[in-house]
Amino acid sequence: MAQLESVLVLQERLAYEQRLVQLVDRIHAAKSIDSLFIELQGEILGLIDADRMTLYAVDQERKEIYSKFLSIDTVKEIRVPIAERSIAGYVAATGKVVNIADAYDRAEIAKISPTLTFDSSWDKKTGFRTQQILAMPILHDGRALGVIQLLNKRKGPRFTRDDEAGVARIAKTLGIAFNNQHQLTQSQSRPKTKFDYLLAQNRVTQEELNSAIAESRRRQIDVESILIEQYKVPKSELGTSLSQFFRCPFVEFDERVIPPPDLMKDLKLEYLKRNFWLPLRREDDGVVILIDNPQDLQRVDSVAQAMKNRKIKWAVGLRKDIALYLGAASGESASKDSIGNILGDLRAEDAPDTLEMTAGELDENDSAVIRLANQIIMDAYKARASDIHIEPYGAQKDTVIRYRVDGSCSEYQKIPGAYRRAIVARIKIMAQLDISERRKPQDGKIKFRLAEGREIELRVATVPTANANEDVVMRILAASDSIPIDKLGMTERNLREMKKVAEKPYGLILCVGPTGSGKTTTLHSVLGYINKPERKIWTAEDPVEITQYGLRQVQVMPKIGFTFAQAMRAFLRADPDVIMVGEMRDEETASTGIEASLTGHLVFSTLHTNSSVETVIRLLDMGLDPFNFADALLGVLAQRLVKRICPDCRAEYHPDRAEFDELAEAYGKDAFEKLGQKYDEAFVLYKGKGCLSCNKSGYRGRAAIHELLIAGDELKRLISTKARVAEMLALARSEGMTTLVQDGVLKSLSGLTDFRQVKAVAIK
Repeated sequence: MAQLESVLVLQERLAYEQRLVQLVDRIHAAKSIDSLFIELQGEILGLIDADRMTLYAVDQERKEIYSKFLSIDTVKEIRVPIAERSIAGYVAATGKVVNIADAYDRAEIAKISPTLTFDSSWDKKTGFRTQQILAMPILHDGRALGVIQLLNKRKGPRFTRDDEAGVARIAKTLGIAFNNQHQLTQSQSRPKTKFDYLLAQNRVTQEELNSAIAESRRRQIDVESILIEQYKVPKSELGTSLSQFFRCPFVEFDERVIPPPDLMKDLKLEYLKRNFWLPLRREDDGVVILIDNPQDLQRVDSVAQAMKNRKIKWAVGLRKDIALYLGAASGESASKDSIGNILGDLRAEDAPDTLEMTAGELDENDSAVIRLANQIIMDAYKARASDIHIEPYGAQKDTVIRYRVDGSCSEYQKIPGAYRRAIVARIKIMAQLDISERRKPQDGKIKFRLAEGREIELRVATVPTANANEDVVMRILAASDSIPIDKLGMTERNLREMKKVAEKPYGLILCVGPTGSGKTTTLHSVLGYINKPERKIWTAEDPVEITQYGLRQVQVMPKIGFTFAQAMRAFLRADPDVIMVGEMRDEETASTGIEASLTGHLVFSTLHTNSSVETVIRLLDMGLDPFNFADALLGVLAQRLVKRICPDCRAEYHPDRAEFDELAEAYGKDAFEKLGQKYDEAFVLYKGKGCLSCNKSGYRGRAAIHELLIAGDELKRLISTKARVAEMLALARSEGMTTLVQDGVLKSLSGLTDFRQVKAVAIK
């Protein structure tokens, strides 16, 4: 019997909880405060088992609480001062809970507060007899937003502790609902502004914003500049606010972006400066217009007329950034030091053929040679070049300067041959090299500050060439932050498996490919993915190109005997969880890496091999123990960089049958058929037509193609038995690996690149 009673009690409690949850959901779903007043009373009374209920909301301006009730077919309102003269007013004023057993017991009421009274006039008017009262404050973030008051417990002498707990949960939910309704009402009554996001994020207060607006009117400058300068609002957050308000992208100034000259030539610069807009770039069949206010109808109309019915996409920017773009487009930022002007200052005929330069003979402040060296570097950065080549051909022939952009070299400029040694000497001084030594190669670094304050690093190599000349090659190390692993362009399978092995506690992961294939970039992306406070990560690199907070990064120096192998041995004494070694150049480094991976460390490294499977054979040929190597290996990622088709001029085309068959053959005919690709009229590939954005090449930027070999149990067995490459490759493909060529074909089909680029880097 007792067991049955306990079950019934439990069922009642469960039913109560379910009704309470449903009531809370109803409150959250309420469309207005009025509906809360009128529609929910019956449900709350039924749940708490009371006769009557009054729901009050706070009116801060009038220092009153008010309630609405339905009388016949009209809604009426009652108001009570927020004061200790009434029970509801007392609860609103103090934020305290009141639970009274007898409202007419003056002694009980006096215990709560000496000034508190019960107003019985309502009872006399209606004939209702108030007995028990439970009044609960409705709070949000400590502020009183209302009061919920229940009268007369139907069963029992007074409201219980359980009743108080239930009403407290209802009051808490009502507090959230009242606050949301209040904010909604405020937002609807107040016109939206372009700074609403900053206010919502508490980046600035309304008072600060009002002050900034007043200051902008006084100084006759834009509000955005004041928010950045005086109130230290980050440009990124200000951009988010502008983007949300105007419903278009926010664009910051980037000195590497040059507005299309053919669109700019028909527009008057002074007009653009006055109206704060410019054509930023082409996109598909239209043009992106950067403007400070895309909702200014007068300027929007003038833009449409100037663009001659071109499709317009809007972007919003700060006035200062728009002015910088206009300055760059007009050549103002480099008018003094443009290449043409600098070369005009170089008088080749006045320079002796055997010009001997020393540090003391170069004018650090005024020399045209110094300005020329600086401009070469700045122009290379703007052109997205990875390398700068300075190639002298003697005094009687011009010295050629070439840039490598997206993997291909192109001529940038020629300078008088008589100044070949002057420009080389200047580069050497910047790199802190010996300018008197021309007989042997030298290596150094330059830290160069651009006009906008951004700092880049250049790795400098000088090489003596025929006829007493000296070449210079500078690698621009502009990337200071790692790329997120999700942005590497891996297929879904490769990304999933790469993340899985990177999260392993120990083992060996290799990234392989030729020089300049992005191996270091990929490894740093993976390290960024696992870079957590609980993991200690050491890296040994030559040089340190990408820096990450949380990584302890070391520059190896083979000249003094500090090699990769020595760095790794030092790391093992420094309590690492993860070790990244720039390159496994020899058997010693490879053996140390395997030893480290087998003793509880996760080891990353690179290798110069052609494919993932060939990497295994290469390491075994180095003399590594096949059993230890098989146990240690987690995965091998092979990659290449291919040129991206320029997004500004990318176009579809229908290839001929021969091109389709070539794709199918490269991918593997059987596997290609499984992709569902058929040669019909709907089959298209992509190519770049050539535009100003890509310098008529049809390509802009580079993308990676990948081949990820995962070392499962069967592959480990093949490694330990030194199986042939063909066996390992067949196994890997059966387990879902796509080869470099296959990944390249997939990215050709998607329009990221074309098969010609894939063949150039991935097919022998």
